Amino acid sequence: MTLARTLLLILLQGVALLAAYKVLGRTRKGAKARNTTVVSGSANDRDVNKHRGNGTWTPQRFAYPEITPCPHELKDVKPVPYRPFRWGEYHITMGIRSMPWSEWIALDSSYQAYQRIRSFRLRTRGRDAVRVLPTREDSTVRVRGGAEAAKELVYELAEYLPRRYPSSFRVSRLPSSSASSVPSIGGIPLSWDGEMPIRTIEVVDTGAKYDLNILETLKDEDMGEEAMKIVTGLVQEDVAIMIEGLSFAVLLLSVAILTDQCDVGSDGKYYFQAASICTPGFWRMSDKIGMPLNEIHVSGNVPQFKEKLEMSMERFFRRMPLDKLVIRNNYFIQVIKPTKADNKDARLDAEEATISEVDPEELGWSETTNGREDEFVHGHGHSAKTAPYVAASTLRLRSERQTLRRLPRTGGIVFGVRMYLFKVEELAQERGVAGRLASAVRSWPGDVAVYKGQKMYQDVLLRYLDECAEREGTTGPMEGMLGYPF
Repeated sequence: MTLARTLLLILLQGVALLAAYKVLGRTRKGAKARNTTVVSGSANDRDVNKHRGNGTWTPQRFAYPEITPCPHELKDVKPVPYRPFRWGEYHITMGIRSMPWSEWIALDSSYQAYQRIRSFRLRTRGRDAVRVLPTREDSTVRVRGGAEAAKELVYELAEYLPRRYPSSFRVSRLPSSSASSVPSIGGIPLSWDGEMPIRTIEVVDTGAKYDLNILETLKDEDMGEEAMKIVTGLVQEDVAIMIEGLSFAVLLLSVAILTDQCDVGSDGKYYFQAASICTPGFWRMSDKIGMPLNEIHVSGNVPQFKEKLEMSMERFFRRMPLDKLVIRNNYFIQVIKPTKADNKDARLDAEEATISEVDPEELGWSETTNGREDEFVHGHGHSAKTAPYVAASTLRLRSERQTLRRLPRTGGIVFGVRMYLFKVEELAQERGVAGRLASAVRSWPGDVAVYKGQKMYQDVLLRYLDECAEREGTTGPMEGMLGYPF
């Protein structure tokens, strides 16, 4: 080795040590908060991880707000009628709104039908439905694996669901004699309000019962994937867990580190590290898992993402506090096969059961719109040939309820996506909706129209909506209508 190369190696090692020292120093500024109870919404909440370096997180306690119990059994809870489209010009924005804690997880009378589909998809798709990635550490970035955040999420749901839906979930807790060895992350027990952690959770509506102690017998990705399988059986929404990354680009950062001109360990991107994706409809988890947030959107050809969304979205993720839950809505038009099938008694345990029996509305995968799932090409949605049976009766509004929440112990961000399918023929009978949806579809810019597959159904859809609006006499916004997104 030449003298020059030896000196360069020593220099790089020194820079790396200095970078590590500075990151550690910033992390230690928040270390005193490890054993501090954080009051939701307080200044402490905002300051605990204020000085953390990118890709680091100090586990913290959190005082959870009171959850308002749902007064009805799930069979009596109607799906929320999201109609997230407007009259007039189409605008591309993040469109996020604050959300009460009691609305974090939305369950309703379709719960059992959704669980039949989710169970079938988990059994037949395997790790294309549930997957957890290990820690990634290469020459460019270090990202923690998703297993710990998946475990934290299961315990969060186990605490939340019986509070919100007391008639549908029953839990048992570890005895106080187990206090010396309770499940925890960063020394913080996986429970709310100082109670002992939950041991079992039973879903009354499906009869499923989960023993969370199984997670203590598994490690790493095996533990994380078992946790995400339990998540699948508890909720109706798909879940992606995003973890913040730390860059190892030492050469590019060396001068900036020494002169203190930039944030050490820059990256701060959020990586898709764990998932339960059983009803995606229009995309495949296998195409996106492991990607950072920006690459997920760019590779999927999301219209005007880099111009209008990338910077604000990454900034929002980076700064997202513990006590703030947010929600946004999105929608697509979907074509399904004509069917009169009733999926109430679908044979989920029988090998001969088919997806058309279990999911005739194509909630899990939109084959009529996007072609066969295993042949789908990422970034080229709505690629199926236009079906000859496109008609008002085979058109559905695919409405998405998207939520974001940060976990206090791991710092992971939970991205939930609840899908709703509404028959266009039924929507068009609601006051003012036919004209509003027609206006919205016509307002899509060219790239949005391609992304949403407008060419496949626009003639049939617009002709039908126009006829309905004309009969109603609707030409614009009507007084007395509910505000967005209803």
